[in-house]
Amino acid sequence: MHLHSHPKFSQYSSDLKRLIDEFDSNGQLFGDGKRNKIRLFDFNGTTINIKSFKVPNLFNRIVYRFFRKSKARRSFEFANILLDHGIGTPQPIAYAEELLATGLGKSFYISEHLQCDLTYRELVEIPDYPDHDNILRQFVHFCFKLHQSGIEFLDHSPGNTLIKKEADGRYAYFLVDLNRMEFHSQMTFEQRMKNLSRLTPKKEMVAVMANEYAKCYPLKTETEIFEKMWAYTHNFQIKFHNKIRFKKVLKFWK
Repeated sequence: MHLHSHPKFSQYSSDLKRLIDEFDSNGQLFGDGKRNKIRLFDFNGTTINIKSFKVPNLFNRIVYRFFRKSKARRSFEFANILLDHGIGTPQPIAYAEELLATGLGKSFYISEHLQCDLTYRELVEIPDYPDHDNILRQFVHFCFKLHQSGIEFLDHSPGNTLIKKEADGRYAYFLVDLNRMEFHSQMTFEQRMKNLSRLTPKKEMVAVMANEYAKCYPLKTETEIFEKMWAYTHNFQIKFHNKIRFKKVLKFWK
């Protein structure tokens, strides 16, 4: 097992390795763990989050060992890029990889565990959530900063933005599940709008987001922004529900 830690935590490498060794027997399970497992550990008085990625199939073991960075490594490196751009994400601590002759085995991403007040998902599911409009509009500014930095977060879905209320009444936003990103010198209008298409199926929320995005992006009118954002959102919802129906047909015996 090879562990690579953030410079702030390099003196704790042996302790972090010990927690990884104890992953299956200690710690508090966080989430359902259907694909990847996350466990919480107390680490010097701070709660840390260790994510164990599912061991890839034989083909991908070879790919992730020799040709492509593992999900754990990408999560760690992308977190540091986000922080360098002033984009919120839990503090990255380390990543670890089991490098075998046959390819990549187990892999882990370690970060500080963030206690949030809500995720974007609550805004979708609870329309009368307190201060809903303000939280949504501030979120749009967070997304605009992401886009201005040339960062395309490919897993920009409702559960992957954590939200904390600050003491001054403003909100702070933090991205999680970071292993799929692309970086650009400049993002096009199409890329920006498509990047927001997975967040909500609700047209009224898209209208608010378009209204706020237009205040930041004078190159397009509010109408142009709404029409493009809604078109991408509508197309994504069609594909998403078709995929669910297809899976049900394939698993009809269950």
